Amino acid sequence: MIVGKVVGSVVATRKNENLTGNKFLIVEPFGNMAGDGRIVAIDNVGAGIGEEVLVALGSAARIGCGVKDSPVDAAIVGIIDDSIGLE
Repeated sequence: MIVGKVVGSVVATRKNENLTGNKFLIVEPFGNMAGDGRIVAIDNVGAGIGEEVLVALGSAARIGCGVKDSPVDAAIVGIIDDSIGLE
């Protein structure tokens, strides 16, 4: 799991049928939490741009957002209310 900040959104009108109705957000991980920079994560907790979030990766992402049969590699599973030592 990583922590990051939502910096944008993605709109995809054509996508895998298992992803229909889901929102996708761009997350900038804090520090060295994710080596490849920004990631696109499915959001079913209602996060918005500028919020700090918890992101599950890999198979945990599919389980955490209830789409275990979908091509999901990252999912926002929580919105952070308060943090110490991030960024």
